Amino acid sequence: MLAKDIKRGHIVNYNGAPCLIETINVQSPSARGAATFYKYRSRNLITKQKVDITLRGGESLNEADFQKRPVKFMYSDPAETHFLDDGNYEQYSLSCDDVADELKYLTENLEGILALIYNDQCVGIQLPVTVELKVVRCDPGIKGASATARTKPATLETGLVVQVPEYLSEGEQIKVDTRSGEYLSRA
Repeated sequence: MLAKDIKRGHIVNYNGAPCLIETINVQSPSARGAATFYKYRSRNLITKQKVDITLRGGESLNEADFQKRPVKFMYSDPAETHFLDDGNYEQYSLSCDDVADELKYLTENLEGILALIYNDQCVGIQLPVTVELKVVRCDPGIKGASATARTKPATLETGLVVQVPEYLSEGEQIKVDTRSGEYLSRA
């Protein structure tokens, strides 16, 4: 896969290990004939370490041999988070440290979670792009506040705190972007 075709969320082989691309930075050349550099911040899915990858425009990486299987979030204890495979009812457990970023969006009925299976072992999960969460605590809504007005912090059912428009109140369902953690709209 060419450097320009690698997108956020792709899993590539780098130094013999699968790496999940988290961020991409493109540096365009300032002089004629210079090469464009693609800088990727990725996470090694086996060791969980951050890996920086730099490629020129013509260079490429191979996609990792991965399986993505639909799973449901079952429960979380202090040490591990447990998921159930929708197809064969196999149970996968991941350390809470490994899924710390994803825990802020996990609810019992969340659809679209994918388990990342490498060599018959679950090494991570992939969340849907947006999730619907309930506002459990925020300042009261202001009557007449417009959609483009100021924002206020709101605590969601998972404990995540996001900035929402002033007109929202407790008990409402909202959509949140799992990539940035930002409020998108009412659900």
